[in-house]
Amino acid sequence: MCAALTLTATTLLGAALISGCEQTKEAVNKGGDTPCSEFVQQDQDKQRVTVRKYLSQDSKVSGTPDPNTVDGSIAAIELMCKAQANPDTQIRDADLTGVLVPKK
Repeated sequence: MCAALTLTATTLLGAALISGCEQTKEAVNKGGDTPCSEFVQQDQDKQRVTVRKYLSQDSKVSGTPDPNTVDGSIAAIELMCKAQANPDTQIRDADLTGVLVPKK
């Protein structure tokens, strides 16, 4: 019983640490202020954190963005960043019409 209790405590501690690491990544991430040059260099996981933070900062998106919105936004931002002549353009300047807000 003691071994099972130790294993459970260790598992819970590990989950808390992983959750804490994700929150730390979110806290230090620039979100929408991330320049294109930095965004295109990020791995997929960091891009997800960046876009989730950006979307949560954006007044057009309420609540936690769903994974499809995040994936669509990453694709739109990458396309915009690759087409930019200025690598310092912030990702918040990406034209995400139709991804975040339906086109009218």
